[in-house]
Amino acid sequence: MGDRAALRWRTPDATDLARVAVCAGITAVLGLPGGFTVFGAVPITAQTLGVMLAGAILGPWLGALSMTVLLALVAAGLPLLAGGRGGVAVFVSPTGGYDVGWIVGAFVIGAIVHAGNRKPTWWRTLLGMIVGGVLAIYALGIPVQSVVTHLPFGQTALASLVFVPGDLLKAVIATAVVNTLVRAYPRAFRREWTRSGPAESHTPESVGSR
Repeated sequence: MGDRAALRWRTPDATDLARVAVCAGITAVLGLPGGFTVFGAVPITAQTLGVMLAGAILGPWLGALSMTVLLALVAAGLPLLAGGRGGVAVFVSPTGGYDVGWIVGAFVIGAIVHAGNRKPTWWRTLLGMIVGGVLAIYALGIPVQSVVTHLPFGQTALASLVFVPGDLLKAVIATAVVNTLVRAYPRAFRREWTRSGPAESHTPESVGSR
């Protein structure tokens, strides 16, 4: 029942929407330094770190919503992706699959980190970052890149290995940030465990986190 409850959609309130906007903004800001290309046509950027934090802090549905909002603004023409990119054309570029993968990645991260509406642990957070923030995004990004660049899937996947060390580093950084927030500022998380979780339902901290 706990896992199903964690994945159940509920109507966002004003606080939820504010968090969605903040996480979308943080992800956009992380693109300001731009990116650099090592091999292939996909730049290395810091924006995946924002995706990881959004999923872990907001949970599956709101994390995915924050990335949907960001990409909707990009589609409307705002230059919010690394390097000042924006417009519908970015979604049919070699990076298009990776960008859309942010939505799926944030959802998967949130589902794992907050499984059963439990308080995040370091190992579950790191697992979520790797499965959602790396594997899920690659699962959408590599096929689209292969189609757009007209390169074989295997060659594209092999070339994408250059991103793995950086993405794993971002996963570790995001895990450290989330663990710090859990201890120092649990109210940053709009999740059931911060309000009436089984381990904290009668503690002063859980009451103060409403």
